[in-house]
Amino acid sequence: MEAQVFLASGSPRRKELLTQLGYQFDVLSVDVEEIHQEHETPLMYVERLSKDKAQAGVKAIEKTKNKYTPVLGSDTIVVIDGVILEKPKDFKDAKRMLLALSGRQHQVMTAVTIATPEKIRTKTVITQVWFKTLSEQEIEQYWESGEPCDKAGSYGIQGSGGRFVSRIDGSYHAVMGLPLMETDQLLHQFL
Repeated sequence: MEAQVFLASGSPRRKELLTQLGYQFDVLSVDVEEIHQEHETPLMYVERLSKDKAQAGVKAIEKTKNKYTPVLGSDTIVVIDGVILEKPKDFKDAKRMLLALSGRQHQVMTAVTIATPEKIRTKTVITQVWFKTLSEQEIEQYWESGEPCDKAGSYGIQGSGGRFVSRIDGSYHAVMGLPLMETDQLLHQFL
């Protein structure tokens, strides 16, 4: 069956979540520089990255027979006290982030963009997440698991990092990387 949508992401979590929605899709590899600009708020930043990824996907297929197939781009960031926590560079960076999140509330912002050559639509979901207080031993053990290495904020709610989350207010799937209801609603505007 031909793809209904292209996913401009290599994220295994986004692939899994889009599969849950039942869409036929192909994955596009896009290269988008993820550098926060000084003037950008966290919301502006996550939305720009989402749009940049979708538009890079549209550009990648513009000379193919699929050029009008919608492209889905998405990005997720973790924000605490207005500071963006991206993927950790190393253990020291992950420890800094996890200690900042420990015993506190933070926001996870996920922006989803669907784009074609004719139109582009973006929806952003902000979820409030509360962490329990973490010990240094828990942080070290978690780092050694390898899970936090490629995750915004140094944790994955869907994996063993979920044990740190005492409560959420919002979309669990958005924290994973793709809000299901909002993504489905956006795709219905294109299909």
